[in-house]
Amino acid sequence: MDLLPQDSPRRGAVGVVLRDHRMLVIRRARGVVAPLVYCFPGGGIEDGESEEEALIREFREEVGLTLRPRRRLWECVTAWNVPLAWWLGEIDPGATPVGNPAEVESIHWLTLEEMAGLPDLLSSNREFLDRVDRGEIVLPR
Repeated sequence: MDLLPQDSPRRGAVGVVLRDHRMLVIRRARGVVAPLVYCFPGGGIEDGESEEEALIREFREEVGLTLRPRRRLWECVTAWNVPLAWWLGEIDPGATPVGNPAEVESIHWLTLEEMAGLPDLLSSNREFLDRVDRGEIVLPR
């Protein structure tokens, strides 16, 4: 389910955070683009920002956490023609995400299988999970 404009000039960055074999996943708020769909936290890269800077800002804005980007995992161009960089990131082990209600409906820690089973998942996120499942993208164990 992708509801973003086809001619979007933006670039984006996505952060993948793992804890106990589960991934940090958000469900977008009702008032944002692609409302109520599930995805990894992240967002648009602003002018002058690096991918890492955008991720740090987006994590702070969306889930109130300080992200430490570790390595680039993958890149794709979404169905809405947005170049998207996928990063592995870390947060403090005891940190608890708190969703910004303007951007996040809910926060979840899901296994790969649980996330892949979500009906309202952005297609780029589904492609990422498929590539992880096939071993094309390797996540830490």
